[in-house]
Amino acid sequence: MTSDEKQALARTGDMGIAACAIRLRAARHAAQLSQTDLANALGLKRTTNISNMEKALTYPNREVMSYFFREHRIDFNFLMSGHYAQLPGDLQDRLFPALEVACSEWDQTAR
Repeated sequence: MTSDEKQALARTGDMGIAACAIRLRAARHAAQLSQTDLANALGLKRTTNISNMEKALTYPNREVMSYFFREHRIDFNFLMSGHYAQLPGDLQDRLFPALEVACSEWDQTAR
C-alpha cells in the first residue's frame, strides 16, 4: 500500500467526527476488542458510550485515547487526525486492514 493510499484510508488531516469514528472502530478491530471488551477495559457498565463514538455522535474521549495509547500503542494523533507515521510497523500492519473494514462498514451504514 502506498503512502497516498494509507493517507486516504486513514483520512489523514481530517479531524471531523465521522473520520474519528472510523479510526476508533479500526483501532478497536486492530486491538481485537469488541465494544463490550473496550467498555469493560474502561470500567464502563454499558457499551453505549463506545457505540456513540463509533456512530459519530460523540468524539472519542480522553479515557479512550489514553487506553489505546497505553495498552495498544495507538496514539491520539492517529485517532484524532489520522497521522500514522509514528505508529510501529507491526501495528500499522494490523491497523490498515482494520481501516479498510471500518471504512466499508461506514459506507454501508451511510446509505
